[in-house]
Amino acid sequence: MTAGAHSSGLAARLLQALPQTQCTRCGYPDCAAYAQALAVGDAGINQCPPGGEEGIARLSEITGRPLLPLNPEFGTEGPRSVVYIDENWCIGCTLCLDACPTDAIVGSNKRMHTVIETYCTGCELCLPVCPVDCIVVEPASGTATGWKAWSPAQADVARTRYEKAGIRRQRAAADNSNRLEDKARAALADLPGHSQHTDPAVLDQKRSVIEAALARARAKRAQSPD
Repeated sequence: MTAGAHSSGLAARLLQALPQTQCTRCGYPDCAAYAQALAVGDAGINQCPPGGEEGIARLSEITGRPLLPLNPEFGTEGPRSVVYIDENWCIGCTLCLDACPTDAIVGSNKRMHTVIETYCTGCELCLPVCPVDCIVVEPASGTATGWKAWSPAQADVARTRYEKAGIRRQRAAADNSNRLEDKARAALADLPGHSQHTDPAVLDQKRSVIEAALARARAKRAQSPD
């Protein structure tokens, strides 16, 4: 087995041992990134507060590294929490929808949002983006902490929803990019009709800007994986 294949297989096992809250408290953008960093030795096994002491033990068993206490730099082990939205204060800005890693918040622009409790991982990533502080955090597991407050079944649901949310966001970004490119091509095809200016020099400058933007978009698309 090659080193790359070993690292990939190890990362998959480590990812399976993580709680999938996608909270970023470990210092990485998601659980998969933390698992990959663990697999190549760039991260410690004691950086996941949601997994707590039991989570560290799981990672220790997989990696063969010695047990360590949770590094307080990344937080403390505590009960599982869920968030709720105060309907009296929600302004329907949709910022929390974009921040939620598992699409546990539903709503639309200028409409009141709500949290689907069973899908909320307690990551709290929605809190800092809310402009009116209408999101309330409440404990959901009593005194149980770490994996005692979270089940493998819940972790599986969270991981599946996170992956689907990522696919949805990628498609939405691609659709938006395509709309902008179509708009730019339409402007390029009839620049005088899409501009208030009639000066040929100004129109040539605009044409150069649009062509450069389209070239960047093509280059970015060519570099992106399918």
